[in-house]
Amino acid sequence: MLNPRRWAVPAATLLVGILLGAGGGIFADQSYPDYVPTLGLGHSRGHLDQATLDQALRIIQARYYDPKLDYHKLSNGTVQGLVQALGDPYTTYLSADQFKSQQDSYAGRHTGVIGIYVSFDGTYPTVSGLVPGSPAQRAGLRTGDVILTIDGKDARGLTADQTAVLIRGPVDTAVLLGLRRGEQTLSVSVQRGSFASPMVVSTVLDSSVLYLRVYQFGADTQSEFDAQLKSELPGARGVVLDLRENPGGYIDAATAMISRFLADGEAYELRDRTGAIDRRLVNGEHPATSVPLVVLVNGSTASAAEIVSGSLQARHRAQLLGGKTFGKGSVQVDFQLSDGSDLHLTIEHWFLPDGRQVDKVGLQPDVAVDLGSPSDMFDVVQPTLGHDHDTQLNRALSILEGRSTGAVSSAG
Repeated sequence: MLNPRRWAVPAATLLVGILLGAGGGIFADQSYPDYVPTLGLGHSRGHLDQATLDQALRIIQARYYDPKLDYHKLSNGTVQGLVQALGDPYTTYLSADQFKSQQDSYAGRHTGVIGIYVSFDGTYPTVSGLVPGSPAQRAGLRTGDVILTIDGKDARGLTADQTAVLIRGPVDTAVLLGLRRGEQTLSVSVQRGSFASPMVVSTVLDSSVLYLRVYQFGADTQSEFDAQLKSELPGARGVVLDLRENPGGYIDAATAMISRFLADGEAYELRDRTGAIDRRLVNGEHPATSVPLVVLVNGSTASAAEIVSGSLQARHRAQLLGGKTFGKGSVQVDFQLSDGSDLHLTIEHWFLPDGRQVDKVGLQPDVAVDLGSPSDMFDVVQPTLGHDHDTQLNRALSILEGRSTGAVSSAG
């Protein structure tokens, strides 16, 4: 059988803001095993009431007003009902199209979108960041732009889902955004497109601090992260690893990132329903074991991103700075069903090397610093806008400056 690639990601709602208009693929998932386990129903743990299911179907077939039943939809609805009855927000059922879209998303491929992060903490949606290489970036949108209208429709009070529905659309069509930028109002037409985006973007701040923004733990995160370290780490007096707004992803990519900053030992451990423990150890290359490190986190730092930040905190390798993290401590694997649909199933929980579990609890930062607004966050895609308003990043730079002069001890 295949060695399944495990995922750790938060609720789908956290992903809506990444690519408004993504349509499908809002669930994080992974490669699936090449088998579906066969279970004997009717054992001591109970069994499905197949007789009642069959009776309900016969009644629908015999008495429902419209005799033209869609049995594909009825089958999907049955599976969806099974999944929903588990009461697990992270176990989901995906149609074949949703599963393909989700796989594309975690490979950095996007279709029919403009590529913006949006916050909804005010009267109107506000652009809180741009996806690298996106149509929004090419059209000149900026962090802090307030979206007043979408194709002429007032955006006041819109939810994330409502905003996404209005913005997304077919490739090569345009959406007209009415924006407020400071004291100026303007209209910007953005062409929806298909594009690939990087998982990791870096820059050098304050002459010699390497800033690494990791958007998610996707298929190419490890290779991109390693490339950035190789080219930018030499000469750096400190590293800021920004995992804010990172919803998680492949846990193998999380293991690799931890391993770049630790030389040996346990990264984290997995526990299944039997209580069996799978200890994941640091592996691969370790180019950044001694450089001072601060990790930025917030309420949308989740799952695989919490594995990385929590492990580095538990191993006393880095200080966490920002706000309390999301708190998702479960791991899912995909089982593709015969019709191409997918069962995204929770199979394990993960624990930190010091025994902590973050599920429904989150990680507390070592240094708590509030951010005035999501739009105040430094956008590495638009570095010329600066980071004057990013209180969390500025505090991290101050800490690293203190360490370089010997004024502040290392984390832990």
